[in-house]
Amino acid sequence: MAYATDLKSVGLRPLRVQLPPSAPQKLTKVNQKLTNDFFQSRRDGLSPETLKFYRGYLNLSESVIGIGVSGQQITQFISTLQCSSAGKHAYYRTLRAFYNWLYSPKSGYGFKAQNNPMLMVDSPKVQRKILPSLTAEQVSSLINQAESVRDKAIISLFCDSGLRLSEVVSIKPKDIDWDNRLIKVWCKGNKEGLAPFGDRTESLLREWLFQYQPNGNLWGIVRMLNTLKEKTGLKCNAHTFRRSFATILANSGVDSIHIMRLGRWESIQMVERYTRSVTFEDSMKHYRAPLG
Repeated sequence: MAYATDLKSVGLRPLRVQLPPSAPQKLTKVNQKLTNDFFQSRRDGLSPETLKFYRGYLNLSESVIGIGVSGQQITQFISTLQCSSAGKHAYYRTLRAFYNWLYSPKSGYGFKAQNNPMLMVDSPKVQRKILPSLTAEQVSSLINQAESVRDKAIISLFCDSGLRLSEVVSIKPKDIDWDNRLIKVWCKGNKEGLAPFGDRTESLLREWLFQYQPNGNLWGIVRMLNTLKEKTGLKCNAHTFRRSFATILANSGVDSIHIMRLGRWESIQMVERYTRSVTFEDSMKHYRAPLG
């Protein structure tokens, strides 16, 4: 077996794998140690939701977690799952993260990267859905129908800045730079970032804070957004506003690199995901013939 030398070096034997799993099982002691080591290796600041995502899918992938598992076994496991293509891709991403760590120097197990079974596993194809975003006019309608100055300020800030819900709820009054219309926020990965906002948001924020001077965090949001969604029939959540932020900027001719930096994304690919609703006709509005 290609893994024999590696296994002897850490005093472990290959795990026998039976596929597909009939039901979620508790991790074996060996697997529990591997997964515990994996979670301890995750970088500081990784969101609790991401850790919960990994932990849940690793527990459901018991039959293909361990040393000596082959790419063929992982491929068979994923292909026999009774879930959507998106669900299969979630299993794939989790297993890829786990095995990329296990077969790297960071794990401390001394395994060779070329023996990583995920190198032999193809990513499941996922249908590329165009997720909903709002136009500037629809956002204005939501602001107009919001019941309080606080709610209007929150919606305006979401769309002006592309802030995530977790970023908004962590804002304190001292984080707002009124002179430059910037807010200091803590982004994914526990990184500090800046979020811009415009004059309409500034006016609403100042009006609200004049009425109410909080000692701690400013917000309390999800219930308000759900109520407004029921009232208007428009998608009304932080992710939709973040997509709207990116899409409205793209439709205004703003370059993807600038959108990436303004929205605190780490890659152009993420911007492309959030702006899939931008059409060829939208792009044509900004076309200028290279030769004049």
